[in-house]
Amino acid sequence: MLRARDNPFASERLHALRFRLRGVTWEGLLERFAALGHRGSLVGPEGSGKTTLLGALLPRFRELGFNVRQLRLTRDQPRFQPPALDELWRDLGSHDLILLDGAEQLGPLRWRGFLRRTRPAGGLLITLHRAGRLPTLLECGTSPELLDELVADLLGELTPAARRRNRELFQRHAGNLRLVLRDWYDCCAAGTEALDR
Repeated sequence: MLRARDNPFASERLHALRFRLRGVTWEGLLERFAALGHRGSLVGPEGSGKTTLLGALLPRFRELGFNVRQLRLTRDQPRFQPPALDELWRDLGSHDLILLDGAEQLGPLRWRGFLRRTRPAGGLLITLHRAGRLPTLLECGTSPELLDELVADLLGELTPAARRRNRELFQRHAGNLRLVLRDWYDCCAAGTEALDR
């Protein structure tokens, strides 16, 4: 049986994958964010790379001189922890850029309150499943071709069997790459014979 750390789809290896921008450069994306007054959203369905893109942007924002403040909400944790927010509001200023992953967890009233409290910040970038709360900086999406690239990076090559499995998993999970890669992890953990089916 394959040890978890040797699995090509182990979480450390997935976190090391770089976000692939399509149709725009990193410089162009940062220029667009500046043109939006450093207020915008990354929009896309679950598993489309929004969180990965936030992670790729973080060091670029730091290079621009921002003090990056990260917040995350999920279905399992849809509310902020009060001590963290109290500290944020206390010393928030124009040098701060807030990255909020999971803004759709905030209902309309909580969103308006959050937006009001973040006004002193130098910037705000959020992730959402649907456009609407802030101008869209980038719409994230997936494709079978993107999945092929990612799996090839992780396996070292893409065999015809792996390509067929990609198509099957992409369709089964409606393009949610997070779920597809989780299935790949399970497949590898079950043994190499599962890769050849």
